[in-house]
Amino acid sequence: MIISSRTLRAASLAAVFAAATVSTGHAQGVASTSPTAVKAGTYHVEPGHTQVEFSLSHFGFTNYTGLFSNASGTLVLDPAHPAASKLTVTIPVDSVQTTVPKLTDELKAKDWFDAAQYPNATFESTSVTLNGKSSATVIGNLTLHGVTRPVTLKAHLMGSGVNPIDKAFTVGFEVTGTIRRGDFGIKQYLPVVGDDVHLRIAGAFERQDTGTP
Repeated sequence: MIISSRTLRAASLAAVFAAATVSTGHAQGVASTSPTAVKAGTYHVEPGHTQVEFSLSHFGFTNYTGLFSNASGTLVLDPAHPAASKLTVTIPVDSVQTTVPKLTDELKAKDWFDAAQYPNATFESTSVTLNGKSSATVIGNLTLHGVTRPVTLKAHLMGSGVNPIDKAFTVGFEVTGTIRRGDFGIKQYLPVVGDDVHLRIAGAFERQDTGTP
């Protein structure tokens, strides 16, 4: 039997499409987006998949972006009583990264974050208010550069379920907010480099084993 090159190409494309469909279906099936799937308990920050992205205007030409990582902290979560939830997070300032090594070093230095003097940024929630089934407003105190200010964050539930890699029950959120760096005494190049700093946070939390389902 002779198989034409057109038939072979069609078969190859079909195989690729089928593999992609199976792979995508698996990825989408790991976490549930339903709020009812979230389990109450005490969670610890999963640092490998928690990232704090920040962006600000660079002379009005672009919005320049950087990243903090290696977060630690605790989330006490009770879906039945969301207002009782509590979040405490610590981020090492010297984890800051940009795409320019020289700039990364400058941000760690005295004129910017001064990581030697103020090694950690911390956030501690003071209130959690639901906005619909999967979103909440989280108000708390952010300490950065030795200054503590109230900030408001918007949190959206991404999903929850058992992580297939480490088998830990995991819940993830996407969080956004805006702060003014000048309010925290970080005033280098103001106002030509933006004062408003936009935050986009990927927060992953693993439930600690309590012996309960």
